[in-house]
Amino acid sequence: MIPPGAAARAPAAAGGAPTETAAAEPHAPFAQWVALAVLALAGVFVLLTFDQHGISNDEEVQHVYGRLLLDFYLSGFTDRQAFEYKNLYLYGGFFDLVAAALERAGVAEGPALWDLRHLISAGFGLAGLAGTWMLVRQLAGEWAGLTALVLLLITGAWSGAMFTHTKDVPFATTMLWALYFSVRVLETLPAPPWRVLAGLGVALGCAFGLRIGAVFAVFYLGVGMLAAVALQPDGRLRFALCGVLALLPAAAIALALGALFWPWAAMAPGNVFTAMSAFSHFSFDLNTVLAGRVMNVGEVPGHYLVTYLLVRLPELFLAGLALALLAGVRAVPALATGQAQARRSALPWLPVVLAALFPLAYTVLAAPPLYNGLRHFSFVLPPLAVLAGIGLVRAWQGLRTRPPLLRRAVLLACALAVIGQAGLLARLHPYGYLAYNQLVGGVPGAAGGWEQDYWASSLREAVLALNRLVAREGVPAQGYLVAVCAEPLQAQAWLAPGLRATRDWWGADFYLSATHMGCDQALQGRVVAQVERAGRVLAVVKDRRALVGEDRRPR
Repeated sequence: MIPPGAAARAPAAAGGAPTETAAAEPHAPFAQWVALAVLALAGVFVLLTFDQHGISNDEEVQHVYGRLLLDFYLSGFTDRQAFEYKNLYLYGGFFDLVAAALERAGVAEGPALWDLRHLISAGFGLAGLAGTWMLVRQLAGEWAGLTALVLLLITGAWSGAMFTHTKDVPFATTMLWALYFSVRVLETLPAPPWRVLAGLGVALGCAFGLRIGAVFAVFYLGVGMLAAVALQPDGRLRFALCGVLALLPAAAIALALGALFWPWAAMAPGNVFTAMSAFSHFSFDLNTVLAGRVMNVGEVPGHYLVTYLLVRLPELFLAGLALALLAGVRAVPALATGQAQARRSALPWLPVVLAALFPLAYTVLAAPPLYNGLRHFSFVLPPLAVLAGIGLVRAWQGLRTRPPLLRRAVLLACALAVIGQAGLLARLHPYGYLAYNQLVGGVPGAAGGWEQDYWASSLREAVLALNRLVAREGVPAQGYLVAVCAEPLQAQAWLAPGLRATRDWWGADFYLSATHMGCDQALQGRVVAQVERAGRVLAVVKDRRALVGEDRRPR
């Protein structure tokens, strides 16, 4: 998937400026300023809305893990509860350690703590957007960079998820920056500048400090290094040794940060491999849904991830990927038969293509346990946006010889697609991660057949509706018990005084539930409030106070 002209384009300068071809493109400074404006507006959006999101299902345990890691360090490495807490030791604690440290410093407490976590997570999302823009402009110029930035921004699985997916989006961002610096390394071998090496080390260390899946980034760089060695006309052994030695400072930084954020992995040589093995066969009693078929997470077919990409990515994003694939197929013969210099110039594209396609191939062939749609593989979204953005811009450039009317029509169609997708995200806000494209009939068409509000984020809005209801009626002295089809904290953090989340579903006075996987049908009651977006009911509030006898029994 290498766009036309990539093989002939000279590598970027060591300082990180866009390629000569990119710098010569028409109106490049305008595209750069527009991209900066888009990033600024995204930042304003984050600041205005970070406190509107609910607590995700596993956010409580993640934050407890961060607190325990902080206790490990503050105790002088004697308090090791973090490594006995559920299975969280299999993950790095980078994000959770930062959030716990800010909490301990008194930055936020109570419900505001969760808003703080969402702000930090959204900050990572913004860094992912910026990194995607920088990577694409490095490879293909300003207009491609702007296009990729917009594509990722209008993708609900990114911009709608970056507030609450506090493991997935930070990991995806660190992987994206590791990819960016890997490209810079390949452009500057055998002696990458120290800034590039430091950036690579920090990105890899932070990625390993979140998930063992960071081995993918090491693999992409390793394949790129091998290809760089193979493309040398002579002195390959010397080139390889110089390249490996040059990367040692980056490796040292990555190992140090990885050990800091994931100390369990550094405690024994085999722990990293234990984590890799655990996640390769990770499965538990949880169901997911694919095209209307409900199945256990360990039974998902190999095409699960690819299928979710097809129905979750915006239509314009998919069109860009199709165009990039077509351009890549057309470029392969030229690379295969061209001069060695042309292949060396195309080398920086190799890790990008691997980052976009290798995880998809892995899931197709290995069929690992998966659930929540794209969530666990959110890190493929930025590299896919890179390719899609370049595919669209190269196709547009190919229309230069076409009639102006056709070019205007294509540009108008793209603009309308962006506006339509932005409108959908606005209607879904703050639940943009629920967006589906028209291949399944949009959000209404996806109901029942595809993953919906799996984080139960809509419970926060449902709680506020219940608070308003009881405020009008008044709360009795004994208060009310509220059953929640989620973790109790997801409701308790926002419940008004006198209301208490309970695990006693039989005796509950009210029932709060997202409609995902039919959990709203688990208890009877009169529906007194609903959370709706884009024609779909996302959560309900049920009044059970009038129920007696068997009508109170959980189903």
